[in-house]
Amino acid sequence: MTGPVTGPVTGPVTGPVTGPQPGDLEQAILGGLPELTAPELADAAGVTGEQARRLWRALGFPEYPDDTPAFLAADADAMRLLAGVMEAGLLDMDLAVNLTRALGQTMARLADWEISSLTQRVEEMTAEGSGRTRVDTAVALVEQFSRPFEELLIYAWRRHLAAAAGRIEALADQDDEDLHVTDLTVGFADIVGFTALSNTLTEDRIGDLVELFEMRCADVVASQRGRVIKSIGDSVLFVNDDTVRAYDTAEGIIQVIGRDPRMPDVRVGLASGSVVMRLGDVFGPPVNMAARLTNVARRNRIIIDSGTAARLPADQFETRRMAARPVRGFGIVEPVAVRRH
Repeated sequence: MTGPVTGPVTGPVTGPVTGPQPGDLEQAILGGLPELTAPELADAAGVTGEQARRLWRALGFPEYPDDTPAFLAADADAMRLLAGVMEAGLLDMDLAVNLTRALGQTMARLADWEISSLTQRVEEMTAEGSGRTRVDTAVALVEQFSRPFEELLIYAWRRHLAAAAGRIEALADQDDEDLHVTDLTVGFADIVGFTALSNTLTEDRIGDLVELFEMRCADVVASQRGRVIKSIGDSVLFVNDDTVRAYDTAEGIIQVIGRDPRMPDVRVGLASGSVVMRLGDVFGPPVNMAARLTNVARRNRIIIDSGTAARLPADQFETRRMAARPVRGFGIVEPVAVRRH
């Protein structure tokens, strides 16, 4: 068997191309093969077996029998680094597990997204007739793409870390006893009739639609200095500390999605108030209210709660109370329709 292709991805192939064997792609990504059992991993990392299991589960990976070589030396190195941070007193075990879980969930989503995007490129490059198999091409692409992407990953993390630190610093200036509680306007954008629509589309078309929806929403949210908290298939949850900008975000989403004849209609709900921020997510009544309001909104319309209406400048916006109706979890609520003058 020849080794993984190390030359340029688009360059000519010389000599026989037998292709990597199953597992070579994983080896190219990880830089080695599993060689340590769970007890050996814990011993090499200087942690107990229970600590190793908790941290490994927190990353989102399954446990393995103690006699199965399933871990790399790099796994032990990473766990040893984390153990050193705990020994220094910077983190206790519970906090280390929480941060590791957040990291694992974020990286899992990023990895799925990355592989989905690169798979199409691998297919294109294979079809170009280079003589390589899909696995050959994938290994070569991984080898050339990994390092610059890792550098970009660190850069993006530092930029987001700085932004998050700035938000925490702003909260501290408010003398708030709980830095996890902040006042925000929460937005929830939802594709109208997604279930029925998805039944009429192929799997590829559904994937393309969701990706385009998420991408356009993210662009609009970023342009208004807000943040996407999460995407849930046919909906996007975002926040902004400026209520007017949150409205502009909702209006922008309707323009780039609902007003595009190639895209489905959308509905957007906005609610304002105190929310709890934890591990990159937000919780609290405004989050639930924003989601509920999308069930009230008409196609390509924005519906807000009374708290949001009170924050919008009266000289710029016209608000109108709608008929009171039951809203799950909130009792009888009067939603508010809104538009700019």
